[in-house]
Amino acid sequence: MTTGMPVAEARAKRRLHVITWGCQMNVYDSARMQDVLAPLGYAPTERADDADMVILNTCHIRENASEKVFSELGRLRPLKQARPGVIFAVAGCVAQAEGQEIVARAPFVDIVMGPQTYHRLPEMVARAARAAGAVIDTEFPAESKFDHLPESAAPAISAFLTIQEGCDKFCSFCVVPYTRGAEASRPMEAVLAEARQLVAGGAREIVLLGQNVNAWHGDVGGLGRLVRKLAEIPDLLRIRYTTSHPRDMDEDLVAAHRDVPALVPFLHLPVQSGSDRVLAAMNRGHTADHYRRLVDRLREARPDLALSTDIIAGHPGETAADHQATLALIRDVGFAQAFSFKYSPRPGTPAAAATGQIPEVEKDRRLAEIQALLRDQQHAFNRACAGKSVKVLFTGPGRHPGQVAGRSPWLQPVHMTGPASLIGTETIVRIAEGHPNSLAAEPLHPAQDPQTEELACA
Repeated sequence: MTTGMPVAEARAKRRLHVITWGCQMNVYDSARMQDVLAPLGYAPTERADDADMVILNTCHIRENASEKVFSELGRLRPLKQARPGVIFAVAGCVAQAEGQEIVARAPFVDIVMGPQTYHRLPEMVARAARAAGAVIDTEFPAESKFDHLPESAAPAISAFLTIQEGCDKFCSFCVVPYTRGAEASRPMEAVLAEARQLVAGGAREIVLLGQNVNAWHGDVGGLGRLVRKLAEIPDLLRIRYTTSHPRDMDEDLVAAHRDVPALVPFLHLPVQSGSDRVLAAMNRGHTADHYRRLVDRLREARPDLALSTDIIAGHPGETAADHQATLALIRDVGFAQAFSFKYSPRPGTPAAAATGQIPEVEKDRRLAEIQALLRDQQHAFNRACAGKSVKVLFTGPGRHPGQVAGRSPWLQPVHMTGPASLIGTETIVRIAEGHPNSLAAEPLHPAQDPQTEELACA
């Protein structure tokens, strides 16, 4: 007679721990890996020590990305030694770029998979159980992974939805075209079907994701048309998209910012540098003046639009005058938020082999100057919200008892003392204080009419 727990119960005991680095697309991918593994009985756990499978979902963009992965693998190695049955997987862009190196330096890793292959995870898990060595899958498959993924688990109130992957721009500093492949767009109907499912599950905001999200072209038009179709979904309150490229911001998408109320007045539009000479060396395909004129058109279409951007300090060949041109562009445009980094060479990219590499101490100095200016702009934008009434989408409890937390239309974190019943609603509140990185809100006074309140910080 066979004893022991039923198979279904045994499967339910499997635990999955995912460590995610990098962009929001990696966050989305990690969530979908959990969805793919759920039918095998894997449930999430916050502790690697409790896990039956550990996935490191990696990013190859920033400095020392690979070494951070190997450092984390070294930290986790005792877990594999104590429990050899734990499956270790490395996913994402570092896996795509350095699969054989990972196996050579960390032979206890069981699975290495690129960002286009995680829909095959169940098969890889089965193969890893049989294989004497690591299972490596870093091909760019002919089929789209989205055609093979299960439905998403219950979404958050703000849910990610990948609509485009890959990049054809080949910026000189960037590895994405080599690790994510060529630009590819999901069909409109597939995107709309997933969006409807997310909203039916409770999502009230959808964040459209892509390496060059505004390069999306489905079978019936560009991103502006998709935004308009998404806005027709009942109960979808907000639409955002990231990350965009200035070269792909067509007039129809600019018009969508004017015409579609659900499209939030916030746009992440990376410029990278304010110097035309550096922009040409970066192979960005636009000038600083083109960027300024594009911002003018966007703000004419949506006067309350706030902008975020990416800036790289110390790209090879950047002079002191080029650096000053970047500071001038930042002052001219004015950003509500920004991400800024010093240039770090990525192996295999043209900039890594370029002459005129900038000394680290000088890159540090330039970055500090850029970041000080950007911090001042962000704090000024947040302070300008004080005393204004703002629509806040409340997404969950705050850090302190009795608090709720959410986001303004301009992506600022907002916290307020209020009932949990606000979670999942878009509610007009009064901003009491604008802090450097967040806003403190309070309910509107009964005498205040939400219809007459000023609803903009910009």
